Amino acid sequence: MKNKSIWQENIVKSKFPTLSVNIECDTLIIGGGITGFSCAYFLRNSKEKIVLVESNKIANGATSKSTGKLTYLQEDLITKIKDIYDDDTYLKYVESQKEAISLAKKIILENKIRCDLESVNSYIFSDNLIKSNVIKKTYKLLKNNSSVKLKRKLPIKTVCHKALEANDTFVFHPVKFVLGLSEIVKEKIDIYERTRVTKIDKQDNYFIAHTPSGNIKAKRIILALHYPFFINPFFFPFKTSIEKSFLVAGEVNRTRPFSAINVNKKVTSIRYYKSYKNYIILVSENGSLNSNIDNIKKQDNAIWNTRSNFTPEIDYCWSNYDIMTSDHLPFIGELEENLYIATGYNTWGMTNGIIAGKVISDLIQNHDSIYKDLFNPRRDEKNIPNIIKFNLMNGLSFVNTKLNKNRLFYRKNVKIIKENGIYYGIYIDENKNVHKVYNQCPHMKCNLSFNYQTNTWDCPCHGSRFDIDGNIIYGPSVENIKIKKEVK
Repeated sequence: MKNKSIWQENIVKSKFPTLSVNIECDTLIIGGGITGFSCAYFLRNSKEKIVLVESNKIANGATSKSTGKLTYLQEDLITKIKDIYDDDTYLKYVESQKEAISLAKKIILENKIRCDLESVNSYIFSDNLIKSNVIKKTYKLLKNNSSVKLKRKLPIKTVCHKALEANDTFVFHPVKFVLGLSEIVKEKIDIYERTRVTKIDKQDNYFIAHTPSGNIKAKRIILALHYPFFINPFFFPFKTSIEKSFLVAGEVNRTRPFSAINVNKKVTSIRYYKSYKNYIILVSENGSLNSNIDNIKKQDNAIWNTRSNFTPEIDYCWSNYDIMTSDHLPFIGELEENLYIATGYNTWGMTNGIIAGKVISDLIQNHDSIYKDLFNPRRDEKNIPNIIKFNLMNGLSFVNTKLNKNRLFYRKNVKIIKENGIYYGIYIDENKNVHKVYNQCPHMKCNLSFNYQTNTWDCPCHGSRFDIDGNIIYGPSVENIKIKKEVK
């Protein structure tokens, strides 16, 4: 079994340079996933100079760890939005997801992107009787505006009390799609990999984005990041929470043309993928990031669930982080003059990443966007109890990292020590080499937990990840946790 996403297997990527000089542009896109390249695609024919930077390699972050579904049947998300807002709001959200699906299909077909696009029926279902009312409620909300049908079972044998089916949805290979976009836009925009923006300053009518080897002067910036860490005045950590889930891909005899997800608090998500083998992809063990830090236990649970109910052949297992918003709507749009943001997709990053590219490009080019107010990142919050709950969860996560440093699941090769008032993380590898790092995330000072699934130090508050020698792998942190050498 491989501890990596199935979408990262057998992928040949174009190599892009690392920024090494100071440059200027009209629009800087920060982030090389589905959102960043969707923005680049819709802006590619403008006469302005556009630059896209990615801190690691393109299509290697959250996009590469998703399920690759294109659907508007998204758990009980629609009913949650309706409970907070009104009919116009939830209907606009459904239309935004349908438009994203149409845009994806159009882009793929017109540009002949080979990303395994497949038309499938999609389902939401209840696997306990109590949640069947959610299916009925969603049906009532969608029946006049969508081609949905009530069903009693799924196309495979699994517990299902009631289901809702849509037949105008798809699945695809998310990494191949993003790489296809990169090939389309690379002749018209400059792309830089392994170029981490560490700070953004505002000077007169320009932004200065700082990187370790060169600065970028830009008229406007698009934050197409999974976790946009440059916007402290927006109080982003207090308006969102982070959910972690585990994904398993296992070999099956044949694939089936459907995808499904239940409406329970504990999610079971199903889809199939046909490559040189036939696979089923399952999502389970979802929960807040701070409650999912015993990665081996959660991984074992996800594998057991797959083997018990679907297939004994497990080939891949990986985890993913999702940004959850208090009102279940993404943050997409202009945060302040010439600063744009796209994040908070509530686990539905494929459709929302694509529609984010369209919305932001429309705003920049002064085109009308019917979703401007719907996704406005500065919209009035109407769900104060959930905001309070989110802040309590975030606060408890921070406190928990301070109180529980040496986790019960740590083996003898991992420990946290304190020297001269400073906490350090110790990892001893299979060759008895000792790797010592600072045990505090530079982002917001949460103490780190060791992840045995990936052999990394992870932040249980906001998802930063560091290797055993302290090098930053994923943000929101922009700094390493290496031990600083004393200067003699």
